[in-house]
Amino acid sequence: MTTMLRSRLASLPKIVKRDISTNIPALQKATDPIQQLFLDKLREYKSKSGNGKLVDPSPEIISEQQSELEKLNVQYGGGKGVDMTQFPQFKFDEPPVDVGLDKK
Repeated sequence: MTTMLRSRLASLPKIVKRDISTNIPALQKATDPIQQLFLDKLREYKSKSGNGKLVDPSPEIISEQQSELEKLNVQYGGGKGVDMTQFPQFKFDEPPVDVGLDKK
């Protein structure tokens, strides 16, 4: 009975791999017109958002984004002339240590 179980478990990755590979072409071509529209919109959004910026932002959204970024800069120690992309430099001063032993 254990050999039967082992053979089934051994064939499991092949079955899973086969199922995944047969589903990939289904994602490439849609038969339903609504699904095709959805895929077209996803591709259009991907091409517009490729540069890492907002997609079709309004002037209000851009100004709100800038004000939020300025708030974050002030909150986390940034400001004019401060490069927030650089790792901060830390300086730790050594505390004075009393090396004298009190003799009693």
